[in-house]
Amino acid sequence: MTEESLHKQICTYLKSHKSKPMFNTDMSGLKLPLGLAIKSAKLRSNKGFPDIIIYEPRGGYFGLFLELKSKTPYKKDGKLRSDGHLGNQEKVMLMLKERGFLCFFMWDFDCARATIDNYLKQERTPTEL
Repeated sequence: MTEESLHKQICTYLKSHKSKPMFNTDMSGLKLPLGLAIKSAKLRSNKGFPDIIIYEPRGGYFGLFLELKSKTPYKKDGKLRSDGHLGNQEKVMLMLKERGFLCFFMWDFDCARATIDNYLKQERTPTEL
């Protein structure tokens, strides 16, 4: 499965989810014309931002970020593959976790669906204004 087809599947699933979660996607994960890709990159704080954000506070987290891949980014020993882009994505995900978000790499639709369902089943996190 390509990253783009996984992205579409997850977005379709989120749109049909019974809880109607608010979400958005980062267009940098899609194949964009070069000019548009450059413009889009200038509008982000960091390279390596995850592909999908679900704006639903649950279980003590402010939201759920998913970084999509066409195959596992991990080696057999469980460590992240040595790739500068993956390392940068992991760094951004760690920064998001430090700020109270939950983040995962996803490369399988069934796993993504289970992760989303488990996250959205959690108690809604109260927020203070």
